[in-house]
Amino acid sequence: MLLLAMDTATPAVTVALHDGSSVVAESSQVDARRHGELLLPAVDRVLAEAGVRLDAVTGIVVGVGPGPYTGLRVGLMTADTFGLALDVPVHGVCTLDGLAFEAQVDGPFVVATDARRKEVYWARYENPRTRTTDAAVDRPADIAEQVAALPAVGAGALLYPDTFPDPHGPEHVSAAALAALAAERLAAGEELLEPRPLYLRRPDAQVPKNYKVVTPK
Repeated sequence: MLLLAMDTATPAVTVALHDGSSVVAESSQVDARRHGELLLPAVDRVLAEAGVRLDAVTGIVVGVGPGPYTGLRVGLMTADTFGLALDVPVHGVCTLDGLAFEAQVDGPFVVATDARRKEVYWARYENPRTRTTDAAVDRPADIAEQVAALPAVGAGALLYPDTFPDPHGPEHVSAAALAALAAERLAAGEELLEPRPLYLRRPDAQVPKNYKVVTPK
């Protein structure tokens, strides 16, 4: 097994290689505006550090979000392209699950990432491997009672201390954690997600209603 993992659902552009037992190489850069520029060079660096060619990869792992549309689609489209070119499976993993797995918090906790617009993407976890709610997007004040007194992981927790008074790292997901979680689930015979985006919001760009027809009849 040699899994190439990537995630662009947060400001981190993160890539890793996992051989089924451990991370072989990884790269992470935080830049919310340059996912498209940074992802492929990061893949090249990770492959070079590991001393392997792309055609040695046996599977792709990609974070499916939730995340903003522009950044999220970069990782998903790249993963799909690699999967088609190499004829290998593409496995989706919830980005929040990767953060939870990496954080290794004892007992119930929350993962919250920045959804912009003064909102967070979030979910509750029983432990680092078990999510107990669907991922959601909400204003922090609207979920304060649901997450009260729980430790919280992620950038969203750092941004809104009134709602998340007990924040923990990491701030952003790492592809190394995604790859390790995917490898563990695959070894256990579990099915992973389809590599489809988890947006949770309707697109900002929409066809205008009642627009005026200007073409000749």
